[in-house]
Amino acid sequence: MTSVVFDLAIVILIAAVFGVIARIFKQPTILAYLATGILIAAVGMLAVGANETFTAFSELGIMLLLFMVGLEINYTSLRLVGVQSLILGLGQIAFTFGIGYFLTSLLGFSSLTSAYIAIALTFSSTIVVVKLLSDKKEMNSLYGKLALGVLLVQDIIAILLLVVLAGIGKGAEFSVWNLLLVLLEAIVLFVVMLLLGRRVVPIVFEKVARSNELLFLVSMAWVFLVAAFVSKIGFSVEIAGFLAGIALANSSEHHEISARVKPLRDFFLIVFFVVLGASISFANFSAVAVPVIILSLFVLIGNPLIVIVLMGIMGYRKRTSFMTGITIAQVSEFSLVLVAIGFKLGHIQSDAVTTLTTVGVITIVSSTYLIQYGDHLYKFLKSGLRFFERKNNIEGSMDVGIEARQIVLIGYHRMGESIATGLPKDKLLVVEFDPEVIKKLKRMGYQVLFGDITDQEIFEAAKVEESKLVISTSPDFEDNMHLIHILKTHKLSHPPKVVVRAETEHEMVHLYRAGADYVLAPHFTAGQYFGKTVAIDPEMKILSQLKARDLDLLKSISGR
Repeated sequence: MTSVVFDLAIVILIAAVFGVIARIFKQPTILAYLATGILIAAVGMLAVGANETFTAFSELGIMLLLFMVGLEINYTSLRLVGVQSLILGLGQIAFTFGIGYFLTSLLGFSSLTSAYIAIALTFSSTIVVVKLLSDKKEMNSLYGKLALGVLLVQDIIAILLLVVLAGIGKGAEFSVWNLLLVLLEAIVLFVVMLLLGRRVVPIVFEKVARSNELLFLVSMAWVFLVAAFVSKIGFSVEIAGFLAGIALANSSEHHEISARVKPLRDFFLIVFFVVLGASISFANFSAVAVPVIILSLFVLIGNPLIVIVLMGIMGYRKRTSFMTGITIAQVSEFSLVLVAIGFKLGHIQSDAVTTLTTVGVITIVSSTYLIQYGDHLYKFLKSGLRFFERKNNIEGSMDVGIEARQIVLIGYHRMGESIATGLPKDKLLVVEFDPEVIKKLKRMGYQVLFGDITDQEIFEAAKVEESKLVISTSPDFEDNMHLIHILKTHKLSHPPKVVVRAETEHEMVHLYRAGADYVLAPHFTAGQYFGKTVAIDPEMKILSQLKARDLDLLKSISGR
């Protein structure tokens, strides 16, 4: 026991040091954990890959990772996958797999190994993409929404594959009947978990929800109960996490459960990636160097090209296609889980694990910089990308007949919707990147422009410089600063007034210094307004008037 604790202490210490270094260089911490395993294996410090405790911990890491994924796969998240994201996601997976399988076969891998590597190359890292888009505050941009939709499609496909693999025993041969039996068992399990999640589980969790400690304990008990059950019927314990999460996905407590389980998941995942890193053998790295280079280039260049071509055919502008493409140009953590399970089942050899893991490290590091400097890269490649853009694209098709308007409203969601209801439609142009919102606005009689205002072509199409007032409800600080800079640096005879939104007092100060005429801060502006309203009416009679006005506004917005 003492030896295990000592070994674990060494692993965590090295991982912490590498984690700090990764943070300094703005790299995902997953690279730090892989580097820890590689270092430990290289110097022969610890045999973590052969240690039963570390192996058990790594399996728990995968189980809790899938549990967290299951918690997020609820009815709301599934509705967020629009038709465009679904088509794009499935198309990207199909073409990436096909080309990837062809390349790996040419590189000398067996059919089964080629299939494993090819499907692993189709998945992109949700963790990396969400983190980088959040840092850039572009989660709500058009390309950000499309990329997240594609990632959700990829995650669902990855989970389905893991379910199938979880039901196939070690060394078992693939056959149609075996595959159908596994799928049937998986469907039955899935349906059972959904039924339990609707009728039984909520009753139990409502009773324990008042105690955070008890909620966490019961959640873990539920996961391990499901794990014990599925292991008895032939599935691996890893997939039990996903099934347990599915049952809790639509409970009112799933956010609280997720917050409680996340630190535990992160700890066990550290061990999983360390064990995976330790499995990489550089003794024969020269044998896999060529496949690593070719497959890395395919993920970094070929995968974005597939997305750009598909989006061009679907009718998106070249900037939207390019930014979406480079956003998903890396290998996913699910890809690493997939090859790890394949290796454990005896379907692939260690050289395939080494190849895919190394490709994962290269692409994650490279895509970090691709995403961060995507705008600069787009400007450099802009002229060459025109071949991937249709003249009559779906973004451009919504720009027909755009005339200069006195007021340009950027963003219609929530705050923008409230602002628009108080403005005359004949003087207003709404710039929005959600196709469903665009259709709604057209039905309501608004003049609309589909696209992202950070796109120079959209900015010009909106004729912003000819307006009298520009209102941006976007919470993105950088976008608002960019908008102010463009309008204030142009020498216009009658420059428009600029109103932008801020999330914090710190952002307010910088936006005012940049030249904003007014800054909307939801908590700040609403608080001031309500305070003054109450002050002029000590009898509080105005509250009923405000209530009636707000209810009327809600009816006009919802159309009911």
